[in-house]
Amino acid sequence: MKPAIPDLRTSLLTVAAWLHDETLPKPPRADLATAVRVSARALAKDAPGSSVEVRIPPFVAVQCITGPRHTRGTPPNVVETDPRTWLLLVAGLLDFGTALDSGALTASGGRAAEVGQWLPLVPLPRPDQT
Repeated sequence: MKPAIPDLRTSLLTVAAWLHDETLPKPPRADLATAVRVSARALAKDAPGSSVEVRIPPFVAVQCITGPRHTRGTPPNVVETDPRTWLLLVAGLLDFGTALDSGALTASGGRAAEVGQWLPLVPLPRPDQT
């Protein structure tokens, strides 16, 4: 029997304290990997397609956004960021434009920025808003 796939909100909650305060110890690699993979796959499900590749190394890369399908070589539309920045975007604790402007996220190609229209996936309140 395959283990159950955790839902997005549950996987985000396992790393939420670290997202709110980066001075806290980094979550266990397995928890971080699960949160990144589940959230990236949720984006791919919410925004189906193959015109933009979203990369969150070392954990996952997914294709999303309707449009021309890419099959060989380097995709023309790529979004890439680190796991923490990705999860901040997913949780609504950072917006796409700010991440792009700061260099924490790269977006190449004419359609890559469309990913920002699909974020956040599951907004988490800030600790001072609970």
